[in-house]
Amino acid sequence: MLPVKTKKELLSHLKKLSPHGNLGLVPTMGALHQGHASLIKKAISENEHVVVTIFVNPTQFDNSEDLKKYPSTLSKDLELVNNIAPKITVFAPSIQEIYDDTVVSKTYDFHGLDKVMEGEFRDDHFNGVGTIVETLLRLIKPTKAYFGEKDFQQLRIIQKLTEIEKIPVEIVPCPIVREPHGLAMSSRNERLDAPLRLKASLIYSTLKTAKEKFGTESASSLREWVSEVFQSDNDFKLEYFDITDVETLTPIQRKQENIKYRAFIAVYAAEVRLIDNIALN
Repeated sequence: MLPVKTKKELLSHLKKLSPHGNLGLVPTMGALHQGHASLIKKAISENEHVVVTIFVNPTQFDNSEDLKKYPSTLSKDLELVNNIAPKITVFAPSIQEIYDDTVVSKTYDFHGLDKVMEGEFRDDHFNGVGTIVETLLRLIKPTKAYFGEKDFQQLRIIQKLTEIEKIPVEIVPCPIVREPHGLAMSSRNERLDAPLRLKASLIYSTLKTAKEKFGTESASSLREWVSEVFQSDNDFKLEYFDITDVETLTPIQRKQENIKYRAFIAVYAAEVRLIDNIALN
């Protein structure tokens, strides 16, 4: 399987597809794992044609070292996709192909969805995400686009993006896929050594216990408890833990009936930043 590398080549290929078939898009930054595979399989089950993009987007990294360390495994990625379905189109452009000579992000008003949690700790991150996702959606024009709930805040922002930019596509949320011990699958997991990767199951076990406690304890007491959990382990550094309204991502002050809540967490395991989340009700 050879990837399509230019927009011109991609558009030429897409024109040859059946005009009456649904087109599914699975945007990725490569270093594919079984979480990505689940998105691709769902896209295949719901569409006649599927495009998988592999592009490490520089404008969503606020840390240049993090960008340099991001794994690049294109040959393995192509093998994974080929094993799922050989006829899938893979678009793997260069940075210049996407941004020409100006690698900058567009500025959006995401109505506050980008100001909390990840947005608080990663400057301009979601403008970068919005820029590349809008570029791909307008270029490929999919019927449906598939995003994992591990990046739930990103998912909500992409839903808002299609609303404010009036892009006619259905954004399909897909469940988090986990390693056997519970760690949410992520390309960043490959940077953990085996003992720490196993120990990082603490993140998910903490979220599960927080869900159990949510029925009887206040949000502020849960925040204190989670902070204490990670203070007691030198292998981890808690960046944030919060509970928010699912729709607005507004941090909870006091629980209300008929509102869905979700808990979000970001933790450093050594130098590797890991995020996760869980539905609470």
